[in-house]
Amino acid sequence: MAVSLQALAPALPEREYATERQLRVDLAACYRLIAHFGMDDTIFTHVSLRVPGPKKHFLINPYGMGFDEVTASSLVKIDIDGNLVEKSDWAVNPAGFVIHSAIHAARADAACVLHTHTVAGMAVAASEAGLLPISQYAMEFHDRLAYRD
Repeated sequence: MAVSLQALAPALPEREYATERQLRVDLAACYRLIAHFGMDDTIFTHVSLRVPGPKKHFLINPYGMGFDEVTASSLVKIDIDGNLVEKSDWAVNPAGFVIHSAIHAARADAACVLHTHTVAGMAVAASEAGLLPISQYAMEFHDRLAYRD
């Protein structure tokens, strides 16, 4: 079921409403691009996006919806704990947002957090040495990676 953006955010000032509307369109496009390039891992990859404003609210995909089906109006608005901020017919995968909430809480400058489960990425993550600084491509991530046991 598609819900109008005005029904989702009737109390937002016009400037914030326009910003959130554009962010919803952009995030939905991101989900569709992930599906198009085969990086969606069915429903277990996530992209979250911070909504501008004083409250720590985020947009994320509806749990169970295919990435190729995500629309601006189907995105779910949640708080830093993954709780629904606005009415939605869809749930959010709490396990998926745990990683995102930790990053959003620690990095206010991280407006968008994306993680994928690509075959190549999982192979690097599963190797004991991790990503080795042996190529110009790997060096793009030098001192920019974090590992968790």
